[in-house]
Formats: sequence, structure tokens, C-alpha cells
Amino acid sequence: MRNAPAKSAARETVRNAPGMPALLLLTATGFSGFAVLLPTAPLWAVHGGADAAGAGSVNAVLMLCTVFAQSLVPTAIRRLGWRTTLVCGMVLLGVPSLLHLLSAQLGVVLALAAVRGLGFGVLTVCGAGAVAELVEPARRGQAIGAYGLAIAGPQFILVSTAPWAAQNLGFGVVFAVGALPLLGVVPALRLARRLDARPAGPEIPHQDAGRDKWATYLPLLRPMLLLLGVTTAGGALITFAPQMSDDPTATLGGLLLLTGTAALSRWRFGALADRYGTRPFRWPLVVVTAVGLTLTAWAVATEGTTDLVPLLAGTALVGVSYGGLQNLTLVDAFAAVDNRSSGIASAVWNVGFDAGTGVGALLVGYLATGTSFSVALMAMAALSLATLPLAFAGRRGAGPRRPAG
Repeated sequence: MRNAPAKSAARETVRNAPGMPALLLLTATGFSGFAVLLPTAPLWAVHGGADAAGAGSVNAVLMLCTVFAQSLVPTAIRRLGWRTTLVCGMVLLGVPSLLHLLSAQLGVVLALAAVRGLGFGVLTVCGAGAVAELVEPARRGQAIGAYGLAIAGPQFILVSTAPWAAQNLGFGVVFAVGALPLLGVVPALRLARRLDARPAGPEIPHQDAGRDKWATYLPLLRPMLLLLGVTTAGGALITFAPQMSDDPTATLGGLLLLTGTAALSRWRFGALADRYGTRPFRWPLVVVTAVGLTLTAWAVATEGTTDLVPLLAGTALVGVSYGGLQNLTLVDAFAAVDNRSSGIASAVWNVGFDAGTGVGALLVGYLATGTSFSVALMAMAALSLATLPLAFAGRRGAGPRRPAG
């Protein structure tokens, strides 16, 4: 009997810690609806007559509204509670998917992208913030890895197969899958019951609020900008992969490798960050991003043809850095603030993630319209390399969080 608590503790992992199963299910359903429309909504706009710039603006609007919502989520949680905030987010993310069937006109698609962006902003900030609330700092890298796998798993399956499904099974099937966030309302309620019951953090004295605000936000700038550099690459490839290549099989393979390696990388880098810290891995992943984009640009350099090997290699490399830097920068963001500011860290990190996705889609769309996808991808590679100094900067999050033995 004396050994029972030890055995129970040994069986407990971050995946079954109190509140984590509901969070992971909520995340999987929410990101399923998001992922399936990420490449398909721009394709639906093209189906309605939009050009590459118009198609790129779909995900740009999505992310612009996501970033706007993310800035409001910490306040919404304080005033409305987790329950109302989470449920509203899942409804706003899921319902617009079905409304795409009304029209493929660009204006309608952009309006629905705006509403989805509001819901996605709620999901992302609440999800990342809940990780910090539910799991102690010593195991936070692993928890972020499990959370990242719940995000990247649906992306692996749905981002890569959604364009094929839309073209072969019909857009209606894709839009039905896009409504899956509505099923996430049930785990959202379960998660909210636990989080709303937690005691609130201490209030910041009014006279120190301005100074405390700057002290909280400034350390978050580096991980946010570093993340932005890689998410511009991921956002560009996910948005335009179906249009960059004339070979549907190559497109499917490239997206599978991008999302698959991102899923594995985001998961595995969590344990590595707990053991060794984030510093040894940040700068190599920035370089990997630039190399991957360069290979992809080479693969689509000749209009009307696709060089399969560099395309697959390039998307795989971008996937590794895309997933790895998501994990490492989120660990850095939480390490840069105290526990009462974890919601702010989550919001700022998500702004970097989604702003990068939107900027990547918008810039590549406009550059490709005026030049070519190859030139646009090389510009993204240069933008990624510009963040390399940030990978060496900063001390917090750089050391191991627990002994390596």
C-alpha cells in the first residue's frame, strides 16, 4: 500500500494531468476546423474568381482579426470568465465554415475569414494560457509539446488533404469538417469549470501598472519576433502550396511533409527544452527555415513545372523549424514572465504566430502576382534570416529547467 502513491505518480503524465485531456480535445477539434480551411478558403475564393493577391488576402484578414481578438482575450477572461470566453470562441470559429456554401465571392469569403479569426484568436490564447495554468514550470516544455501535438496532428491530416478533398469530394465536405469546433464546446465547458475555480492572481497596484506593463511586455518581444520569422514561411507555404505547384501529388506530398515534420518537431522539442533549455536549438532552426524556403523556391522556379525532390526536401525542412520554433519560443515566453502574467505571454506569443502567418500569406500573394512564387519564397527566406540575431539574444529560457540526468 505504501508504494501506491509512487506508482500513481509514475503513471501520471502531462497528457493526463487534471484539465489537460479536456484542453487537448478542445484544441484538436478547434484546430481541425481551422486547419481544413487554411488552404481551402483561399482556393474557394479563387473558385469564385479571385487572383493570387485576393486569395492571399483571405488568410491575411483571418490573421489580422485573430491578432485583434488575441489582444482582448486576457481582459475577456478576467471579466467574463473562461466558460463564456471559450464557448464564444468555438462558436465563432465553427459556424462561419458552413456559411461558405452561400457564396464564393471574395467579399463574402473575407467577411467569414474575419469572424473565424475572432474565434481563432480566443482559442489560441486560451489554449496556450491554459497550459501554463494547468502544469507546473518544470514540466511545461512537455506540456507545450503535448499541446502542440494536438494542434499539429489535425494540421498534418487536414491541411495537406483539404485541397484534394475539395477538388475531388467537393467543397461541401470540407466546410462540414470546418464546423468541428462546435463539437469542442463540450470539452470547453469541462476545462472552464476547472480554470474558473482557480484563485485569481494578485492585482497589480495602480501606481506601478505602467512600469509593470513595460516590464512584462519587453522580454516577450524577442520570442515573438523570432516566431514571426518562421510563421511567415509556414503561412506562405500552407496558403499557396496548391497554387505553386502544377502537380497535385507533389502538393499533397509537400504539405504532408510540412505538417508532419512540424507535428513531430513541436512535440519532441518540448522534452529537449526541459532538459537542455532553448538556446542550443534556436539559431540552427532559423537557418533550417531559410534553407527549406530556398529549396522550395528552386522547386517552383520554372512556371508550369515542379521539381519534386527539392520541393519535398524544402517543405520537410521548413516543417522541422516551423514546429520546433513554435515550442521553443512559447517556452521562452512563459519563462520571461511571472505566473500571474502567463495570459499576457500567451497573447503576445500568439500575436507573433498569427501575424507571421497572415504576413506570409499577404506578402507572397502580392509578390507572386507581380513576379513569381519563386521570387516571393526567396524574399521569405531573407526575412527569416533577418531574425537570426534574435536567436542568439536573451538569457531567460536559455538554460535547462531541470537536471539532465
